[in-house]
Amino acid sequence: MSQQTLAGRITRSQSGFFTVSTEQGDFVCRLRGRLKRGPKTGDIAAVGDEVRISLQGSQSGMIESVEPRESGLIRMAPTPRGMYQQVLVANPDQIVLVFACASPAPKRRLLDRFLVVCEKQHIPALIVANKVDLVGLRAAEEIFSLYTGIGYEVIYTSAESGLGVSALKDRLAGKLSCLAGPSGVGKSSLLNAIQPELGLRVREVSSLTTKGRHTTVVREMFPLDEGGYVVDLPGLRMLAMWDMEPEELDGYFPELSPLVRHCQFNDCTHLHEPGCAVREAVEKGQVHEARYQSYLRMRYGDDLEEFPET
Repeated sequence: MSQQTLAGRITRSQSGFFTVSTEQGDFVCRLRGRLKRGPKTGDIAAVGDEVRISLQGSQSGMIESVEPRESGLIRMAPTPRGMYQQVLVANPDQIVLVFACASPAPKRRLLDRFLVVCEKQHIPALIVANKVDLVGLRAAEEIFSLYTGIGYEVIYTSAESGLGVSALKDRLAGKLSCLAGPSGVGKSSLLNAIQPELGLRVREVSSLTTKGRHTTVVREMFPLDEGGYVVDLPGLRMLAMWDMEPEELDGYFPELSPLVRHCQFNDCTHLHEPGCAVREAVEKGQVHEARYQSYLRMRYGDDLEEFPET
């Protein structure tokens, strides 16, 4: 007779131990040995994965199988045996990119890098412009409205005044959302405004991951009262190093991608070639100059003369 198993979802991982949430409660589990056989080219299980477990005690179990992932926030890391696929979060519904309107000043070029990651991973992005109370709504829209023009949703919020908190709460409900953004932008305050003490709990776990070089990585999904989960992605390096070829970058800018096929040359660099549809669109104001410069900086880096931060 086959052993009875329970369906569940991994909500926390630390040092090879996985907390799995099931209809019968939470169980701390390890991977069954047979799942770890063969060459290890990537994380077998990660926070967000749907799994089946067998119970080994009142609060423990073994992960017997991992369901195929529908999506994943993945980073390719080089190892002596080749590239290794690190799964930061499995099956996320959206990535929520939180930036402040001021204090700290918003760095749109950094936001653009995050958006490229979302496009490459095929995960919807939601932009949250926080601390609107410091600059006013009109000034905030001047900073971030270019993103709505290319199809991204922007929610303007203030944890201080409560502006946009209800709208953000509605967008998080029932979804697995990954939060990312620079330090100091007010993620914890926003989460506390959505659900009391949620921001504090997220920050405590995030500090374990970022406290020191050799600190054990802890990843955890935090449940929302309205349904759904949030996962914090501490540390900007997590979203800064991705396996990407320079020539494919224009495909991850939604406003540039449809223009590329109209360039005169198939290998157009969008720098100086005649008949470049991208540069023509920039000159006509159809593509925002700041986004074009972000593209150039990401593709060519220090090979270009310095651009001012926008």
